[in-house]
Amino acid sequence: MKNFKDIEFKPHPHGFGVQGILKVNGHTLSVVAGEGLYSEPRKNLKSPTAFDSFEVGIFNDRGDFVTNDFLPIGDDIAGWQTREMIDMILVRIQTLTIS
Repeated sequence: MKNFKDIEFKPHPHGFGVQGILKVNGHTLSVVAGEGLYSEPRKNLKSPTAFDSFEVGIFNDRGDFVTNDFLPIGDDIAGWQTREMIDMILVRIQTLTIS
């Protein structure tokens, strides 16, 4: 089963912080952190190990946000998600069938 350690992080394409993408079970998990994002600290750091929490979005194969299909939130993104919370999100993506 895939978990946080499987996410490959790169510099965020808009020049701040980091972004990690993981494709799993027909969905794309986007994990970002940096200044202006719902992460901690809210600074432009270059390594995911420098962050305690991240902003997360989940997309279907058409590119539509489906974050709230997996999390009980009323938004397209979930802020301040810890590594452990992201592991739980990945379990949900890999085990739930969303039609």
